Amino acid sequence: MESLKVTTAEQLAEGLRVRKAVFVQEQGVPEDLEWDEYDASPEACRHFIVKDGDETIAAARWREYKPGIAKFQRIAVLASYRGRSVGRLIVGAMEEDARSSGCTGVVLDAQCSAEPFYRKLGYETVSTEPFLDAGIPHVRMVKNWR
Repeated sequence: MESLKVTTAEQLAEGLRVRKAVFVQEQGVPEDLEWDEYDASPEACRHFIVKDGDETIAAARWREYKPGIAKFQRIAVLASYRGRSVGRLIVGAMEEDARSSGCTGVVLDAQCSAEPFYRKLGYETVSTEPFLDAGIPHVRMVKNWR
């Protein structure tokens, strides 16, 4: 398995297919809430995918949230690949990219069910109460490098 920074429209489309399978089809997120201006092109923000041979199995993106802070979003792993360190791989690739871009930390809104996963990766929960995003309970989490 390898993590790749998306550079082509084809790679972006592959990542969007993964997100549709996970968020829209599996979790019931309405399509109009899933897609936004950051999905318009590979340059709209920093998209990443994970491939297992020819199959795209995970997708995620990050953008600058505020100066020096990255916001990780739309982290999705196909159900058949969960529990195989695919999430760790794509988050690690985005952290490396964010650090090399000058970011000193990350903020993300994690589904409550994924909170333990992010804690294992060194993220800290900072929201006092869960909140709904697309009808799914989330918590705000952060990780700082300095």
